[in-house]
Amino acid sequence: MVAKGSQLTCQNDFRRPEYTDISVECGTTSIDLAILICPVVYTGYNESLLILNHVSDKTECKGTLDESVTPPVVRFTFPINMTNACGSTFLTTSSAGTGVFADFSNVQMVNVSGVVHSHDPTTGIVTYNTELKYYYSCAYPLEYLINNTQVDVSGSSIAVRDNNGSFISTLSMELFSDVNYTTPLVIPQQGLELKTDVYVQVQAVNLTDQYHVLMDRCYASISPHPTNSSFFNLFVSCSQDQMTTMHENGDSQYARFSFPAFRFVEQKNQTVSTYYLHCITRLCEVSTCNDFKQCNNRRKRDAHSTGVSEAATLSSAVPIVTRNENSLSSKEEVISSSDSDSESRMGLGIAVGVLTLAVIVALSAAAIFYRRLRYF
Repeated sequence: MVAKGSQLTCQNDFRRPEYTDISVECGTTSIDLAILICPVVYTGYNESLLILNHVSDKTECKGTLDESVTPPVVRFTFPINMTNACGSTFLTTSSAGTGVFADFSNVQMVNVSGVVHSHDPTTGIVTYNTELKYYYSCAYPLEYLINNTQVDVSGSSIAVRDNNGSFISTLSMELFSDVNYTTPLVIPQQGLELKTDVYVQVQAVNLTDQYHVLMDRCYASISPHPTNSSFFNLFVSCSQDQMTTMHENGDSQYARFSFPAFRFVEQKNQTVSTYYLHCITRLCEVSTCNDFKQCNNRRKRDAHSTGVSEAATLSSAVPIVTRNENSLSSKEEVISSSDSDSESRMGLGIAVGVLTLAVIVALSAAAIFYRRLRYF
């Protein structure tokens, strides 16, 4: 079916508005809305009469008709930026961490929301056009989800669509061999020498600039999935191992620290010690990062607690391997000790043999001398 006053081919979509007429994509730098245009035309409007958050004077906030898809839609795209988000509302909430984040007393989430509503061009006292409202919201955990919900409000044709977004895809962990973080760390087949400096960087790319990267906890574990394996905390909040050096944390879109290569004692009988790095990473608003860096606002992790869910952590892509430099010398000491024992036993045997032979010779000589005395 062709919509009245339009060349749109609406087929089965030329109908009253429904809750499913809006879709929301929560991106890392922008939010994309798509609204079915045929129900809008059916109600008496067109794409130019759909207004985003009452902002009608900015070209970048207006919807554009996309007839390349079936059914056709009106698209709105706007950045996730408090100063230029086409009137969207930003609400940051804080709560005590639960589950995997139970060790942190302040876990934040930012919700970006707004509404696309219809502008009725009627100038008379009454109108026969239904008011359209399309609500949207995106909830971004800042230390990494709320369920999608749909809400109906009587009196108007309203579609509400909430969706979840995630910034985790913007984060990556890299290992370097220099303090300038320019040379990637190459781990030789035989492993790193103990005490080799390892420089770690967690960085965000293609992320809206109102958030910085803050590492809450980084640790090493023998297993890439550390649920039941041994682990060693490099740092937790403000408490860090004495060998760990923090270079930058919470001041930009990358965080950096370093530590000297070590080995796990339980791998002492292996030629090399192999382990993986994991970091729980928070994204904090620029204005609040300093609050999270205050030690009295963040609970320390129990040293005997278990590992952390993979979904909440960044892990090193390749394991760190260190060589067990004492394995060869220990082997040589065992060999030397065995040779010494063998030589001692051999010397003792020769001495006993010589002594026995001397006793036999002496007894034989004594017997001959005694016989000669009796003869005389």
